[in-house]
Amino acid sequence: MIASTTGKAFAVLFKDLHRWNVNSFFTIRWNWPASAVKRLSCALERKSIAIDRKRDIPSDLTLVSLHFDGEMEPRDADASTFKGKLFLAESGDVLYSKIDVRNGAIGVVPPSMPRVAVSSEYPVYGIRREVALPQYVKLLFRTNVFRRQINSLISGASGRKRVQPSDLEQIEAPLPDPSVQSLIVDYWQEAQRGVDAARDGLSEPVRSLNSRLLKVYQGTCTHDVIHSRFFVLDFKDLTAWDVKSGRAASFRIACPSFRPMGDFIEDATELVRPAAESDKDWPVYGVNNKDGVFLNSHQKGATFNAPYKRVRKDWFFHNPTRCNVGSLGIVPDVPEDAITSPEYQVWRLKKDIPEPMLPGYVACLIQTPFFLDLVQFNRVGAVKQRMYTENLMQVRIPYLPIPEQQRYADARQKALTELDAAKRRLAASRKEVEDMILGTKKVRIP
Repeated sequence: MIASTTGKAFAVLFKDLHRWNVNSFFTIRWNWPASAVKRLSCALERKSIAIDRKRDIPSDLTLVSLHFDGEMEPRDADASTFKGKLFLAESGDVLYSKIDVRNGAIGVVPPSMPRVAVSSEYPVYGIRREVALPQYVKLLFRTNVFRRQINSLISGASGRKRVQPSDLEQIEAPLPDPSVQSLIVDYWQEAQRGVDAARDGLSEPVRSLNSRLLKVYQGTCTHDVIHSRFFVLDFKDLTAWDVKSGRAASFRIACPSFRPMGDFIEDATELVRPAAESDKDWPVYGVNNKDGVFLNSHQKGATFNAPYKRVRKDWFFHNPTRCNVGSLGIVPDVPEDAITSPEYQVWRLKKDIPEPMLPGYVACLIQTPFFLDLVQFNRVGAVKQRMYTENLMQVRIPYLPIPEQQRYADARQKALTELDAAKRRLAASRKEVEDMILGTKKVRIP
């Protein structure tokens, strides 16, 4: 299936050398007819559309972050303030990071982001639709053999090794007729729909809790402080001279029975120095508004240049710049050495207090639109607003009795069990899709 170097020793003629490293000898024997295996340059067309800073930057243009799983999300930074050249990429284009492509940072711009801006470290390619489908290209990029092929192309000095566009373009891959590609994509999307349905089930207890919190809020406040266009306060009630602080103070006065999160949570910062164990593979966790807390990557200790934060099961952490859009989550069952970025805010529930909160309940609470509205006006900062743990502790919420919390926690756990089953089915489908792309499994024709 894969024609790679096997055994502990091999011999190669100098005329066959492309670069001086062992990985460069890795090649893939695709099990497709020769006519279906083509260089990526047949399907990808290099684009280099520079963004003119002297003109008005379109309002729908955003900087983008490309993650190691190939997914993308908007960055909070303003494209107009970015130093250096920026280039345009559009929905359906291929992006990759010259440095981090070896870790999986290669993907297709999703339809949800019509126009994005990237630096010169991210080559952009349009896809020739008569040759390849964007969804198929995305699946191809996620296969293990393609990842190994990418790692064979790395060149440059230690710490700044890159994969150059000219090398990427020369990779040979199966590009059968788009109708065949469509069948592979359809098979994958059917499995993906099962996960999407299960994930929607996971949001049901969140929706139910949101309705419950709104009823408590509406029964407590005589007017809607959260969404009102104006409010009136005495000077003595202001803690800072800005609209967000004023709204937070107005909310506190309007809902005197609501309690600060600080009654239930505490900071859980424990610094770890991965660089002290340079050969160790550290599991690094991230957080987003789709999956909550997730395993982002494994990194060698030698690649870290700063302390990271330890995370443990049933702790929580959030992205301080994106928590207002839901980038908060509960830590699942993780290894003992699990860590996350020093930029993220890590906190946990207090124990041995008279009126505690259950982890499963809080996991639902922090995803409700009601809670995210409260986060919105409890952040600090001007241009780039953030929420640190100390600010989160000031957010005021209604306290629900333990039996009621338990119902939401139980509903969430049931939905999680169903989601885990759907993800296992998806993992099996992923293996089948990879075999189809390799050509070792026949593509099923309806």
